[in-house]
Amino acid sequence: MVESTPGATCPAGHASAAADHCDVCGRPIDPAAPPLPGAAGVAAANAPTSSTVLGVADAPGSAMSCPHCGAPNPPDAAACQICGRDLATDSTSAAGALWVVERWVDPAWYQVQESPDPLPAPGPPAVLALRGSDLVVGRTSPSRDARPDVDCPGDTGVSRRQSRLTTDGRRWWVEDLGSANGTFVGTGDGSLPGEPLADGERHELGPADRVYVGAWSRLVVRPATDEERATLG
Repeated sequence: MVESTPGATCPAGHASAAADHCDVCGRPIDPAAPPLPGAAGVAAANAPTSSTVLGVADAPGSAMSCPHCGAPNPPDAAACQICGRDLATDSTSAAGALWVVERWVDPAWYQVQESPDPLPAPGPPAVLALRGSDLVVGRTSPSRDARPDVDCPGDTGVSRRQSRLTTDGRRWWVEDLGSANGTFVGTGDGSLPGEPLADGERHELGPADRVYVGAWSRLVVRPATDEERATLG
């Protein structure tokens, strides 16, 4: 893991405490790489002003600020030129519903975990909206004030702070948070992973990748369908 270096700046222009990946948008930081076009105005675009409502200035023809990363965009832009977020359908209330996570009960994963807990009845997955760019996967425990963004209820093999999901608006990464039983990533071919993510490893998820945690929980991150955008937004 690269140590935090105050003052690092990501390609999109965000100030980041971490030197390897941006704290704001999740982009990798390469000190030698030039900033992306428009990055110089990101900090200014992030600052709220009286003439800006929901990231769109009142003055006709003025730039539109991306609600995800804050980058300025032309007023007729359909997607953010920096992070790729869909500007035509996005808003502060629906931004998180563009991506969802499916939470499955996986009997095959359960068989190799040798858990003493009984397996819940498998069925269709629970579909949860992913709201935000930095989300904790875990198990809720009110007594310990643990309220993860993605809860795996009933699965005692999942730590209260199991893993972290981060995104730049187009890609997702997963990393383990020092969990008791590890975080595993498998592919969509049905084969189960054998080795957990290493300490400090930030793994980019492919379109068919599956995240396995606990005794039976399988997570799949994917774009929301149009119906899900309407119901989860």
